[in-house]
Amino acid sequence: MTILSDTSLIDRLRIALSIVGLTLISTGLVAAQDHSGHNMGAMNLGSGGKVEWRMVPMTATMPMSPDMMDDVPVVAPFLPGFGMDVSMFAEAKPSEIIDMANGDTLRMDASLVRRTIAGKEYVMMAYGGMYPGPLLRADRGSKVVVEFTNKIDMPTTIHWHGLRLNNAFDGVPGVTQKPIQTGETFTYELVFPDEGMYWYHPHMREDVQQDLGLYGNMLVDPTTKGFYGPVNREVPLILDDILIDENGLLPFGESGPTHALMGRFGNVLMVNGITDYKLSVEKGDVVRFYLTNVANTRSFNVVFGGAKIKIVASDVSKYEREQFIQSVVIAPAERYIVDVLFDEAKEYQISNSIQAIDHYRGTFVPEVHKLGVVSVSNKAATPSLGAEFSVLRTNSDTIADIDRFRKDFNREPDHNLRLTLKVHGLPTGTVRMMEIDTLFVPPMEWNDTMPMMNWLSSSEQVDWILKDEATGKESMDIHWQWKVGDVVKIRIYNDPKTFHPMNHPFHVHGQRFLVTHMDGVPNTNMAWKDTAIVPVGATMDILVDVTNPGTWMAHCHIAEHLHSGMMLSFTVKE
Repeated sequence: MTILSDTSLIDRLRIALSIVGLTLISTGLVAAQDHSGHNMGAMNLGSGGKVEWRMVPMTATMPMSPDMMDDVPVVAPFLPGFGMDVSMFAEAKPSEIIDMANGDTLRMDASLVRRTIAGKEYVMMAYGGMYPGPLLRADRGSKVVVEFTNKIDMPTTIHWHGLRLNNAFDGVPGVTQKPIQTGETFTYELVFPDEGMYWYHPHMREDVQQDLGLYGNMLVDPTTKGFYGPVNREVPLILDDILIDENGLLPFGESGPTHALMGRFGNVLMVNGITDYKLSVEKGDVVRFYLTNVANTRSFNVVFGGAKIKIVASDVSKYEREQFIQSVVIAPAERYIVDVLFDEAKEYQISNSIQAIDHYRGTFVPEVHKLGVVSVSNKAATPSLGAEFSVLRTNSDTIADIDRFRKDFNREPDHNLRLTLKVHGLPTGTVRMMEIDTLFVPPMEWNDTMPMMNWLSSSEQVDWILKDEATGKESMDIHWQWKVGDVVKIRIYNDPKTFHPMNHPFHVHGQRFLVTHMDGVPNTNMAWKDTAIVPVGATMDILVDVTNPGTWMAHCHIAEHLHSGMMLSFTVKE
């Protein structure tokens, strides 16, 4: 039912998906309830021209606690572009591919734009006026320049996620560069040492800026003939969600994020920035999909309507061996490259197939959310690649690259991290409910299991923690010291006995790593990663290939967890 780079984790996620049986029911996401009859007080949309809190969308199966009816987050609400006439903004264009040769310069900005989602217009953000931002395509080994201008009404930076680039251009405010203020320009120099799909996004208030559309892909093409198997089409798929009610976008926290416990789950799912994604192919076409998850917190389990799927690569490399799979589990910030064979003339539905959790009733609710449709014509594919698709390639280049690290797989870790959290000042109702909630702890949260309580938790009340077990230091008090050429083993334990245990996608800047073990079980088919998910209660061993000097970050890639403190730094000396 799942695919990730380690056997034990596959079993954990399969249990989470199949615990209530094998039959999946297509329900879609539930629309926001009508709360007009409630005494919402300060939660009504104000008429005085300022942003005010209003009730977070709820579902019939997850009611609010009566004693929390009038509660609002402790942070003030805000929305970029609030009160401005949406027609004054240029309409965002669909993403375009920009081919970049070695030495090229691209001038790109971030700006407020007009976006249409599910038939309604919103003020949102875009790179280069596009949704998603332009796909930058370059050959492996290329070096290019991006002159970036900030035209949004917030300071920002760009993080070039997954690239092993010069530290000065990593895009971390206060670490590698100053924040780029409105109207300012910063020049980034990018290098592409590894093939595959990468992405770029803000590293300041990405819970707001990324959620509103600041994201885009970078596709690094191999220079070696036959690096991947043959396909008829190549298609990027960027997976996202957004939180909307009948009045529009739900406000964000001004001084810090809301939804700090679980992250801001959206109730509208999108592919490539739209809700009605469609693709037309020919019978027998083999399509290479480049999947990227840019959602704030949601992990997806992607299926292709029964079409046969072959996993080819992940974040930073091909797998040692290709595999046929049933679905793709993809956490925030991860990428997967899969080849899919459409061998019948019909419509295939691309779906997010999950077991949603209802903590109020202690049950799993199977759900299938439609992401898009692939329409297959009767015309035969040219050339026919079915025979080539049926072959599972062994990638000797990936195996050889990994071989020199195998001697370090089974040694003791250099660092032990515990993932946990502390809370303070949360509403009494939230605390009471969590005392009941933690009686059952699933390894994965596929949906927002407590919309009201999650919304009411802010980064001022929730401290997500990376704890160094050896020193007792936490999060940004951790400053590991490494040197180029080191091979660093880190054991990461996601403590299930916390106030609200949560799965965490762990991201390391500027380096690459291997997931060698999950819960002590060796990984038998690896790819180089920069982000990997740690389910609740799991222990993940990673081996970091230290190649890039500078001061770097490692953090959870759930945006609200990052801004609630779940990050550390490490310095690599030459």
